[in-house]
Order: sequence, then structure tokens, then C-alpha cells
Amino acid sequence: MRKVFLMMLLISISNIAWSESFDDGVAAYESKDYETALRIFRSAAAENNSDAQFNLGIMYDNGLGLPKDFEAAVKWYRLAAEQENANAQLNLGVRYRNGQGVPHNDEEAAKWYQRAADQGVAQAQFNLGVMYGKGEGVPQNYKEAIKWYRRAAKQGDSDAQLNLGTMYRNGLGVTQDSETASEWYKRAAEQGNATAQLNLGIMYLKQGVPQDYKEAAKWYRLAAEQGNARAQLSLGAMYAAGLGVDQNNSEAVKLYRLAAEQGNSSAQFALGAMYGKGQGIAQNYKEAVKWYRLAAEQGNNSAQFNLGVMHEKGRGVPQNYKEAVKWYRLAAEQGNNSAQFNLGVMYGKGQGVPQDDEEAVNWYRLAAQQGDADAQYYLGTRYQNGWGVPEDLVKAHMWINIASNSGNALAMKNIGPLSKEMAEQQVTESQKMMRDCLITNLKDCD
Repeated sequence: MRKVFLMMLLISISNIAWSESFDDGVAAYESKDYETALRIFRSAAAENNSDAQFNLGIMYDNGLGLPKDFEAAVKWYRLAAEQENANAQLNLGVRYRNGQGVPHNDEEAAKWYQRAADQGVAQAQFNLGVMYGKGEGVPQNYKEAIKWYRRAAKQGDSDAQLNLGTMYRNGLGVTQDSETASEWYKRAAEQGNATAQLNLGIMYLKQGVPQDYKEAAKWYRLAAEQGNARAQLSLGAMYAAGLGVDQNNSEAVKLYRLAAEQGNSSAQFALGAMYGKGQGIAQNYKEAVKWYRLAAEQGNNSAQFNLGVMHEKGRGVPQNYKEAVKWYRLAAEQGNNSAQFNLGVMYGKGQGVPQDDEEAVNWYRLAAQQGDADAQYYLGTRYQNGWGVPEDLVKAHMWINIASNSGNALAMKNIGPLSKEMAEQQVTESQKMMRDCLITNLKDCD
């Protein structure tokens, strides 16, 4: 997370010769009498008062009482920053970081953040930590990032607490420590930081701390109520599964929809699945297709696969094998094993594509190597019959045996009869090949 906000607090001062008129300027600003505020601040700025110069920068930045002018804002921030006004240094760094009023320059941004951070400005410390973490404007240095996050975190900056938690969670610049990560997430979460609430929910669900579904649901809910789409999705999944909350598909649908309407592709897929199955809402294939398509167009391979199924079966859309093949291919190319298997079937039958046994074998093999039992069985039958590959009973037996061990019913039924057709030496060879294949996690089997 990168914080690039300006310090917008108007500075007021006292205990100097012209403090009363300066305070009048602050009062005028607060009452939105910007003309009076500008006149007073300009007078003070002309006397090289850095707080007045900073305030003028704020007014130019926001177009208060005069046209918005980033270049003029930078001018006043610079005058104040060069007098060691820490807030002006921060804002000048932000302007260099964003390229507003000055050309984008991360090195200059880091320089001004450093000067403000050295004076204890928590937001500048956080921003400097981000730059060290990403290696932008300074050499990447996780330990330096940790140092600055920690300083800001100790001042209560919730974004710094969040990032410090993430550094501990991932072991960046420090020894990986899930317990310490969760402590920093909790500090940020208790301040209402939605991302920290989400991360704390994730940790209670499955990572690094004793599993506690109720705590996970609690933190997901707090983030979800702030509109965090990932938290809405995760809480919806907990309602669907009945983890930490009473099982409630209707509530799951409600939460999936909130996240889906924000463009979260996983939530769009989940909502489509609920419509497709009629869980928590009336079954509606057209609505299922609508949400699958939105997710599929963002590259969600599960949605691409399901959209392919809808086109193949004619559910919610007219049956169209070419469209089915299109979506299966997109999912298959991302490694979706179910899509790879179905694409193999389409090539084997010549549905939506010219019939091509060799291409069918290619897709069956990819799915089989990922542990898809149906693909393993189909690949075995291809070797058994010499469809798309040279006939080879040893390889056929190996793949059908693997599929049988994976629980494929057809493989379990047919492995015995196939074994009886083979010589004992062939069966022995097949079993050795299978052991070697499994040792390589199905990646070196032929």
C-alpha cells in the first residue's frame, strides 16, 4: 500500500509578534473566508514564515479562494520545506512522487520524505518505508523499509502497522514470524484499517495463528462493512460453508453480490455458481451466465470453464460448441485441468473444432499430469486403442491404473480386464512405470 496523500492540516502558530493576525487568517480559513485568509497568509509568508508558506501551498493545492495551481503549491511548499517545515517537506515529496506541479521524480520524493521522516512525521516515515520496500527512488532495502514502518507504526500509523505486519508475515527484512505479523495487523485492524482486518481474518482462517473460524468471521465482517470486496467474498464463503457462522446461502449470495458489483472476479464467479445451482437464490442460468462472463472476461479461469460448460450444454445461452471451445481453451491455457479435459473431449468428438485425436491426446495429457482422474482414464484408453498415439498396452495400463487409484469408476472397472489381456511381464513393466511416474508427481510418465 502506498500513501500519497498530502498533509492537509492548516498550520496555526502563536507567540510571535504578528500571531494575532495570523490566527485571524486561520479563523478566516476555517470559516471559509478564503480571501481574508489568503491576504493574511501572504503577508506572513512575505516575512518568511514557513507555516504561512505551507498554508498557502494547501490553498493552491485545493483551489481555495483562487484557481487550483499545483505549480504554485509546489513553490510555497518548497519555500517552507527549505526552512525545515516538516509538513511542507512531506507534501513536496508527495508532489514529486505523483508528478503534480513538478516532473515525476522518485529520487526527489525520497529526499523530501527523508527530511520530514527525520523530524518524526509518521506519514513521511511510512512513505519512505514504501519506497525502500519497492526500491523506488532509493535502492531496495527491506531492513530500511522495516525501520521506517516501525517508527511510523509506533506513532499509531495504521498503514505502517499493516505493512509491518506483512513484512513479518512474508519474512521480508526480518525473520518470518506469523505471531508478530498478527499483532501488528491487530493494532491496525483495531484502528479500522480494512486491509488489516481482512489480513487478520485470513490468518485466523488458515495461516500462522491458531485456527479460529469465529475470529476470522469477525474480522472479515468488520472489513466487509467498510466495503472491502475481498472480505465480502471471504465472509460470503464462510456463510456458504458454515464456518464460524451459521450456514446461510442467502447471506452468502448477498455478500458475493456486494463484492461482485465492485468487480471482484472471484465473487462474480461465486455468484454465478449460486445462480447456476440455485443455492440461496432461485436457479437462473441466464444470471449465472451473466456473472460467469463478467469474471471470465477478467481472466478468471474457473469462470471461463463454467462459461464453456454453459455454452456446451445450452444453459442460459443457445448451445454453441465453438463458444464452448473458445472458453475452454482460455481456461485450459491457464492450466485449468477440467477445461483441458473438456477441450480434449471436444477434439475427440469434433465438436466446435475439427476432429483431431492427436490434439485430444495433448489436452488429456496436460490434465492427466495435474491429477485429473477422468483425463488419466481417457489417456489410457487412447493408448489402448491407438487413437492419436501409437497403441501401447503398457502405457494404457499405467494410466488406467493411476486413474483407478484416483477413484475413477470406469478405470476401476476396466483395469482388471485389461490386465488379463496383457502378458505378466507387461503388467510388471507398467507397474514400474507407474511408480516412476508417481515419484515425478505425474510429470515424467511417458
